Amino acid sequence: MCHGANVAFVELARAGAITCGAAMVPCPWFPEIATAAAAEPGLDLGVHLTLTSEWSGYRWGPVSAEGRRLADRDGYFPRTVPDLRARLDIGAAEAELRAQIERAMAMGIRPTHLDTHMGACLVPELRAVYLRLGRDYRLPVLLPRAFGQYVGALNMGARPEGDAAAYAGLLEATGQPQIDEFRMTPGVGSAEVEPAYRALLTTVEPGVTFVALHCNAPGDIEAIVPPRAHWRTDEYALFGAGAPAGWMAGAGVIPIGMRVIRIRPGTATLLG
Repeated sequence: MCHGANVAFVELARAGAITCGAAMVPCPWFPEIATAAAAEPGLDLGVHLTLTSEWSGYRWGPVSAEGRRLADRDGYFPRTVPDLRARLDIGAAEAELRAQIERAMAMGIRPTHLDTHMGACLVPELRAVYLRLGRDYRLPVLLPRAFGQYVGALNMGARPEGDAAAYAGLLEATGQPQIDEFRMTPGVGSAEVEPAYRALLTTVEPGVTFVALHCNAPGDIEAIVPPRAHWRTDEYALFGAGAPAGWMAGAGVIPIGMRVIRIRPGTATLLG
């Protein structure tokens, strides 16, 4: 999303402290992470498909002409997923998302997966587009089985009656790999960091858990989101110090990235 996030990702990925990340193509600092990924193709980096822009003083807009139909009056993406849904043009959204993937690849990123900023691509109106992108680019997409848990962590707006069953049917029908559980940055005070993250990482059930982190080196995030910047800088410091790896090892939790999901073990066949 920003320079500090790029710094944190590259540093922590090189150290083996985190396993993968996803780049936000419309953001002003995207060229920096694209340059790093082009120079270091071993980085496990996907595309964080983006149709919203939530902060007040640091915003981004569409990368395609079609995507401008989704923009607010200032030319930026809507701030929330419900705002996006209120003005949604599905054709424009698909064109914009394709443009983001194409730009990422043109600038040197070899994506390992697709996921979605603020859950936007998993709203009912865009799920078919999201899955089509995964199939067309032969990439796994983030599909949490525990959808209620995912929705509970994000403001995705109202779900129509029967949507839980519709989503379950989608999971049944798709050939895409799925994760069992979704967790994310706990957002706690600095004094609570160690117990909160220890619980986050060591109490997972058997299966595959996707943990969405937001590590950020200090320097710019404090201006972007002043009240909560420490959530991200504390996370960066914790993972940089290496303690989470020891906690997971002790609990029998095995960290994996998205690259191993993209390619079936023992073959060179891409999923999708």
